[in-house]
Order: sequence, then structure tokens, then C-alpha cells
Amino acid sequence: MTTHAQGKTMIHVDGLTKHYGKVKAVNNISFDVHAGEVLGFLGPNGAGKTTTMKILTSYLSPTAGRAVVAGYDVFDQALEARARIGYLPEGTPLYRDMTVLEYLHFIADVRNIPTGAKRQRRLREVVEQCGLGDRLGFLIGELSKGLKQRVGLAQAILHEPEVLILDEPTSGLDPNQIVEIRQVIKQIGEKKTVIFSTHIMQEVAATCSRVLIISKGKIAADGRPDELQRKAQGQMSLQVELVGDAGLAKSGLESIPSVESVRVLPVEEEAKTDGHRFVVMAKSGSDPRAEIFKMATQKGLQLLELHRERASLEDVFRNLTSGGSAS
Repeated sequence: MTTHAQGKTMIHVDGLTKHYGKVKAVNNISFDVHAGEVLGFLGPNGAGKTTTMKILTSYLSPTAGRAVVAGYDVFDQALEARARIGYLPEGTPLYRDMTVLEYLHFIADVRNIPTGAKRQRRLREVVEQCGLGDRLGFLIGELSKGLKQRVGLAQAILHEPEVLILDEPTSGLDPNQIVEIRQVIKQIGEKKTVIFSTHIMQEVAATCSRVLIISKGKIAADGRPDELQRKAQGQMSLQVELVGDAGLAKSGLESIPSVESVRVLPVEEEAKTDGHRFVVMAKSGSDPRAEIFKMATQKGLQLLELHRERASLEDVFRNLTSGGSAS
């Protein structure tokens, strides 16, 4: 596991395990998140991301292992830990029949923020930071999904938590809304420790100082986005275009011993050839280019294109994950 020494440890996870019957949703994972880090928590659906976040926020108890947030055990000292966490669950649960201002005052009451000048100051700061100034009198149920996400972020940071945990904060948003929410998260991350899950690789590159990839309940990778991409450079990624039977081309590529995986690329509307395009990932330390040429010749396929690609964060994610478990 990569060591990060930016500041004091704000989240400490040691041997964390969660079983649902015979299913291991989280399987003996350990990691730390330090002050000043924005951690992108990645993994396919069912990999264990949400389960881990629910344990960190004291919504679930672990089967084994330990999690500590801001110095407090999330199971044995749940109230103390929760007081220092801002949490935005997936789906942004809000009271739809309250106005934005009514809801924020309600959250201030729940978080024991005293009424008076201190509360008013904090409300103004959060409203400005989340861009809600012209929506305070609107019913939450009448807001767009993007604005509801902003309200969810506002409630998560209202009590000035030391740690912010966001589960899929941009899920279902349009591109403009994603950019807006990403900017808010990045701004918050300048002063807080943030961990958020996402499927959008652009968010990771634009927002995160560190990436943790989880697959089938286990940590598959941990490091800065650029570190993971550099590591992936050791695994060759090739773009291949073959003319002939598509099934024969794909099975031929998959039969090459030095090929780890083959992915079919969509047909481009402007393409003027009859070729079938693939991304071929080589096994570590292997170069299958000569074998691809030989295979195409033997099977009567015409090789139109064969070039090496620079590994992207998407490639890293796909290569390290393969479906996840059912949790």
C-alpha cells in the first residue's frame, strides 16, 4: 500500500471486513487517508465501495476489523465520530416538502449549531459556497437534481466537519451539473479531508490527489492518478483494426497467449472501412504485435491498423476490476 505523508491520519481502516451471509462485500481491507487528501474511491458496481462508506459513517457495523475517523472508532465511539463527519449518501435523501432554508436550519438544529450570529454566519458561508443564494425559498422537491445535490453538499458541510464522505455525488447529473458539483467538491477539498466514490474517470483526474480502486471487496490499487497511469505503461495497450469476420477476429486475438484482454470498440459513423476495431491489452511484460500480424495472416484477416496507445486511467480501472461482488 502506498504511503502518504501529507498530514495527520484522518481516516484509518485496518483489516475491515463485512459479510452478508456467505458474501464477502468487504474483504480485509486496510488504508489511511490523511489531512488534505481528496481520495477518489473507485470500483465497479458491487465492489464494496458503498458498504465501506456506510461503515466509515457508522451506518453499518463491520464483521471484523476496525475503522477510525478523526481519532474516534466508528463503532465504539460512533457519536463522536459522526460529529466530525459530513456525509452525502447515494441518492441524496432530502425532505422534499421543506424549503432550502428551512431544511438547512433543521440540519443546524440536528448538528447543535447555536442560533444567533454564529448560525447566520455559517449559513451564509455554506449558501454562497454551494451556490444556493437564489433558491432559499424554493421547496426542495421543486429543485433540479443538480440543485438537490448542492443542498445535499450544504447539509454535509454545514457543521464544518473534519472529514467529508460523498457517495456518488454526481450520479445522474448532466455534464454542466457535473462540472458545477466537481468545482464545489474541489473547493471543499482545499480545507477538508474528502473521500468520494465515482465512476467518472475525468472527476478523478480533475479533482483527486489520490485514487483507491476496490474490486470484489479487496483493494486493487492505491496511489496518485499519475502514479497509476505510469505503472500501467508497463502493460502494452494496442488498438487493432481487422477486416473480415468480427467473431473470428475477436476469438483470434483472444487466442494469442500474450494477450490478456480484448475489448470491442464501437463502430464510428464516419468510418469508411469495413474494419472491426479492438483494444488489446497485453500481459505484463509482453508484446503481442508480431503474433497479431501472424494470426491475421493465418486466418485470412486484413490488418488495417496496429498501434500502441498510452494507457489511460480508464485502462487502469478496467484492467484492475472485473465485475465486483454482489454487495
